[in-house]
Amino acid sequence: MPSQSEKARLFLALHHGDAPFLMPNPWDIGSSRILESLGFEALATTSSGFAGTLGRLDGDVTRDEALSHAAAVADGVAVPVSADLENAFADEPAGVADTITRAVAAGLAGCSVEDYSRANGLYAPELAAERVGAAAEAAHAGTVHLVLTARAENHIRGNPDLADTIARLQSFQAAGADVLFAPGLSQLDDIRRLVAAVDRPLNVLAGPNAPTVAELGEAGVKRISVGGTFFYVGMGAVAEAARELLEQGTYGYWSIAGPGRAVASVAFRS
Repeated sequence: MPSQSEKARLFLALHHGDAPFLMPNPWDIGSSRILESLGFEALATTSSGFAGTLGRLDGDVTRDEALSHAAAVADGVAVPVSADLENAFADEPAGVADTITRAVAAGLAGCSVEDYSRANGLYAPELAAERVGAAAEAAHAGTVHLVLTARAENHIRGNPDLADTIARLQSFQAAGADVLFAPGLSQLDDIRRLVAAVDRPLNVLAGPNAPTVAELGEAGVKRISVGGTFFYVGMGAVAEAARELLEQGTYGYWSIAGPGRAVASVAFRS
């Protein structure tokens, strides 16, 4: 098993390849091991997916719960794991730094911090940059260079202003972020403009209208993630199977369950 420092170095290096690397988002140890067994080189937790395993909505998980979950996932696989830590569970920079310090202690290779609070909305640009600066200082203070992803949330929070996105991400870059992310971007021209405007690797969320992996690679994107989508794919499959059993009394869901069991039998070997 690679050390935490080795995982963090590998995770950072993955962002500087010629093509974007694909980083899916598992929601528990089992899904993490399945994705690792399929050949993905890094994983990231999903706040919405993990909340769903607890029967909650996104945003209803505590800091301790999120960090404990991320630590368990990181300990359960050999590939680097980054944690979705929402707004780092704090508004002020000192609180953000404390959360990132705990993320390093949890054994992670990376984590993300958002510029949005469910209680207070989007942070003012100056405070948002200060928060990223505090996060970067904590992430890079020790022997482990925790890879910090800074997220500009405006496109999914009622302010789809590309100029604001670019300005925010440029300030996050200046504050020390290793990777930049603006969930909600789906137009290829917008993504190209953003890539040209920053000097850090860009992550794009693979939403329903996102360009293909090949198109994003041509545009200069370095990382592609899926957020809570795979969790919802699983929940959709469960709901369809349950409706079939309840309403039709048939077992067609074995067309999915059989391959799933085969994958699990390989992924879960000790």
